[in-house]
Amino acid sequence: MAIKSQNKINPQFSLSSMTDIVFLLLIFFMITSTMIQPNALKLLLPKSSSQVSAKPITTVSINRDLKYYIERTPIAFSQLESALKVKFDGVPENDRTISLHVEESVPISEVVKVLDIGRINHYKVILATRSR
Repeated sequence: MAIKSQNKINPQFSLSSMTDIVFLLLIFFMITSTMIQPNALKLLLPKSSSQVSAKPITTVSINRDLKYYIERTPIAFSQLESALKVKFDGVPENDRTISLHVEESVPISEVVKVLDIGRINHYKVILATRSR
């Protein structure tokens, strides 16, 4: 007497649920990537033929109105040094790097003031530029 099984196993695999998941992930990453904003302000930086590829800890910006910013937070120049000391508290001395974003029309004397703060406190200061 031959006994036959009523449950037949289908050896095919359906990829429709996998494509749904990939599609949802694609939409998620497209939406979240448009929400990412850089830490720097929109400034017209001076042109340069070479770029430095270092990872700064913080960004100091000076706009054409001679207003100072740490990342996007406005700050008075008199408080800049103390704010940088707080920012670098606990950071190893070799990693204390500032990216300096200065608009083209800012006088060089303002740039030198920030460079002096960096020299006195042993910070590495990188002047941000745009490519030619």
